[in-house]
Amino acid sequence: MTERLDRRLPRTVVLVGLMGAGKSAVGRRLAARLGLPFVDADQEIERAAGCSIEDIFDDYGEPAFRDVERRVVARCLHEPVHVLATGGGAFMNPETRALIAERGISLWLRADLDMVVARCTRRGNRPLLKNGDPRQILARLIEERYPVYALADVIVDSHEGPAEETVDRAVIALRGLLDSRDMVGAG
Repeated sequence: MTERLDRRLPRTVVLVGLMGAGKSAVGRRLAARLGLPFVDADQEIERAAGCSIEDIFDDYGEPAFRDVERRVVARCLHEPVHVLATGGGAFMNPETRALIAERGISLWLRADLDMVVARCTRRGNRPLLKNGDPRQILARLIEERYPVYALADVIVDSHEGPAEETVDRAVIALRGLLDSRDMVGAG
């Protein structure tokens, strides 16, 4: 089904979206389907910092975390083409968003509130959800972030169910984007 889509990808596919949208799970499968490496920005941040994201938030605060996140995503975007899952706030940074536009193909995994609440409350390791009602916090984040996420090159809805179905939609959307760019370039 991919028809060697990996050979047509001129840039890294950067998954953006709210926590719980499935960026890591879908990203791993999408990378495998495309025959590309997968990189999880959160894991790279933890590796670079030598501690967990939760510890970075607790010890240094969100601004310090966002600075590390920005630098790690920039480094990842200078590596050979791969699939990159970013944290929910990465695309909100204008500098990071501009670099993604220049060096990547942004793919927003759009998810509804009920799904992200269900997924995010299963684990207690989400620093932004520690001080308040998770549903209210996620609803506020959706209101703030979805208009910015909508700037992504491709939008794919993430639903409950097998991640492979979301991967199928992502491959179709990426192929459509590449086909439209090929047509524009040919004209």
